Amino acid sequence: MANGSETAKLTIGDKVIDLPVMKPSVGPDVLDIRKLYAQGDVFTYDPGFTSTAACSSTITYIDGDAGELLYRGYPIEELAEKSHFLECCYLLLYGELPSAADLEDFESRVTRHTMLHEQMQYFFRGFRRDSHPMAVMTGVVGAMSAFYHDSTDINDPWQREVAAIRMIAKMPTIAAWAYKYSIGQPFVYPKNSLDYSGNFLNMCFAVPAEEYVVDPILSRAMDRIMMLHADHEQNASTSTVRLAGSSGANPFACIAAGIACLWGPAHGGANQACLEMLREIGTVDRIPEFIARAKDKNDPFKLMGFGHRVYKNFDPRATVMKQSADEVLGLLGIEDNETLKVAKELERIALEDEYFISKKLYPNVDFYSGIILEAMGFPTSMFTPIFALSRTVGWISQWKEMISDPEQKIGRPRQRYTGAPRRSYIEIETR
Repeated sequence: MANGSETAKLTIGDKVIDLPVMKPSVGPDVLDIRKLYAQGDVFTYDPGFTSTAACSSTITYIDGDAGELLYRGYPIEELAEKSHFLECCYLLLYGELPSAADLEDFESRVTRHTMLHEQMQYFFRGFRRDSHPMAVMTGVVGAMSAFYHDSTDINDPWQREVAAIRMIAKMPTIAAWAYKYSIGQPFVYPKNSLDYSGNFLNMCFAVPAEEYVVDPILSRAMDRIMMLHADHEQNASTSTVRLAGSSGANPFACIAAGIACLWGPAHGGANQACLEMLREIGTVDRIPEFIARAKDKNDPFKLMGFGHRVYKNFDPRATVMKQSADEVLGLLGIEDNETLKVAKELERIALEDEYFISKKLYPNVDFYSGIILEAMGFPTSMFTPIFALSRTVGWISQWKEMISDPEQKIGRPRQRYTGAPRRSYIEIETR
């Protein structure tokens, strides 16, 4: 509902239509165009919905000009410094930071749901051994409704809650098992003695033949990666989850749809594309060649990992990620790595070169996260699955909010039809 009585007037021919102005708590005003078609017999045209607010939300706010990202009002920099992933999960799901007792209860519930139904092992083994982990995750998460059908009734608040906890708890296990399956190693079961990020690392890198000890610096870096990717307003995959959910689909199907959307290289695959670009450059002495190509308007080459569609001055997540990158690379002692040298020199140029500064091509979160994940030992095929398990809590929070929204309707975008007008069928003999 519009706030106050302020309106904008739209003139179409001899019609004057009043569009109510809706006031947000922060950010630009929103024009309410829900009655535009009924009153003016016109649609709006907005490819990509970049100027359209498809919903009201209280979860995440981005100010691209200021380089600001807020989870429920809290700056991401403060959360990354003082909080941890499961506390952020609680914040995103329930709207407030938990008390000590609430957090302990929440962590306990998540920990107790980390195991997968034993029969799901057979589902994993139905994929080809060289299947991409994202293909496996999309299929397995979609199949969860067949294994956990006691939490698919979207009209039951308790079942919605159980589904949320199950997905947050089980997604690291699903991602880790997809990885293990792709490299031919045995599945590693969750360990309740480990924290969320440490448990994920253990399931990825432990083997039955020898002990694996989770390094706290690597665990903290993974926890930060998860925090920084937990939610990001109404991006493509989140919008996909909401659109799927608007039809009344069960939560597992909705999250599977989000994973499928995230798989695209323009969305979740950006950090993989960045690392592949660094490898293509190869050595520091070849950087000027690629910088020249990036500046050439006639060359389709683009520097990946620089700038952002939403953030116009800097990516607040990148500052935190750079700190983690320095810690991880220092711990692992791989500062002589050629890819890392290329990355550091590119970073230096981007922060000093007038072309990069004028175009606002600063290193973004994808630039640093790919470097960290490779240093930890993850192949590029696992970058997007890690993004997916991190974003699951955001998807679930947005889905739960949508289900409870009294203004929610099934998604039905309009179109500007440019095909042939009505015409008569031509008999085949006369064509």
